[in-house]
Parts: sequence; structure tokens; C-alpha cells
Amino acid sequence: MNSIVDFFFGQYAGYETLSIILEIVGVIFGLLSVWYSKQNNIWVYPTGMISTSIFVYLLLKWGLLGDMMINAYYFSMSVYGWYVWTRKIDAEHVTPISKTTKKEHFWSAFIFIATIIFVFAVYTVFDKWNSWTAYVDTLTTAIFFVGMWLMAKRKIENWIYWIIGDIISVPLYFYKGFTFTSFQYLIFTVLAIYGFIAWKKYLNNIPETA
Repeated sequence: MNSIVDFFFGQYAGYETLSIILEIVGVIFGLLSVWYSKQNNIWVYPTGMISTSIFVYLLLKWGLLGDMMINAYYFSMSVYGWYVWTRKIDAEHVTPISKTTKKEHFWSAFIFIATIIFVFAVYTVFDKWNSWTAYVDTLTTAIFFVGMWLMAKRKIENWIYWIIGDIISVPLYFYKGFTFTSFQYLIFTVLAIYGFIAWKKYLNNIPETA
């Protein structure tokens, strides 16, 4: 039993207690944020902002620049998303769930490529190309940047990006030694799948307009 515990949590032996507590709190609020997103609930943003604020601090402290930039971007996009989700398109309705347009697919591709170039430049400047994880970080950062942008615009395709990024992040964070965060992404994957199903069901139930 002890060997199993050591395998999953042994890396925390040298961590500060405050950092462990903050990671757990960040994970809890992160899970709440994804749950609220699945429910199409505006609380996705305040809970997400608490989680991302904590992880920006921790990841900067741990020297994980790519991951830190993801969370800093999440925070800024949460402000934008909060506005979009509450913005009324008429006297009674706020911005609805919808499918991504051709123009938004173009911008998604642009954000993906621009993010890879940006992260590559940052890692080069700070000489962070010292592990294969840096290359995976670059990929997941680009995936999550697009996913967050589409979520802020309430596009159903955001879930596809989250699912792909979450699946990659589960073993990645475990390898880095952040077991709680790895478990978080495992649960994120499940919630993202259910979120996609829930949003798709919502769209399928919208009556066709003449």
C-alpha cells in the first residue's frame, strides 16, 4: 500500500505545505469551473478565475512557463467570456450556444499557429528546451488557447479541444510530478465528454426557425 502511495504522491515529500494546499484548492475550483461549463452556467467564470489565479502563481514558482501562460490566458479570456455569456442579443436572450462558423474556424487555426510560434519564442528566450515535455507543452498550450476562445464565444466545438488537450495533460502532469493536477485533468476529460454531449443535446432540441 505504501508503495502505491509513494508512486502517486512521493514527489510531494519535498514540497511546501502551502503549495500542496494551493494546488488542491486550485484543482477543486478548476473542477467546479468545468462542471459549471457543462451545465452552461455563468459560474464557470468566477470559479475558473480563482483556479487560474492560483495556478499562475504556482506554475510561475515551479518554472513551468508554458503552463503558466495557459492559465494567465484563461484568466483574461474568463473576463471576456463572462462578458459574452451575459451580453444580451435582444431584450430577453443572452448569447446562445452555437456551432463554429467558417470564419471562426479560420481564427481558431490562426490562434493555434500563433500560439505555437509565441510559446516557441518564449521557451527559446528563457532556454526551456531542456526536455521533451517542452514540446508537448507547446502543443497543449495551443490546443487550450483555441478551446478557451471558443468556450468564451459559447461554441460547442470548444469541448473537442478540451477533450484532446485534457487527454494529453493527464500523463504529462503526472510525469512532471503534479499528481493532483493530473487527476484533475483526468476528471476534466470525463466532464468535457459529458459537456459536449449536453451541449449537443441542447442544440439538437432547438426548434428550426422558418
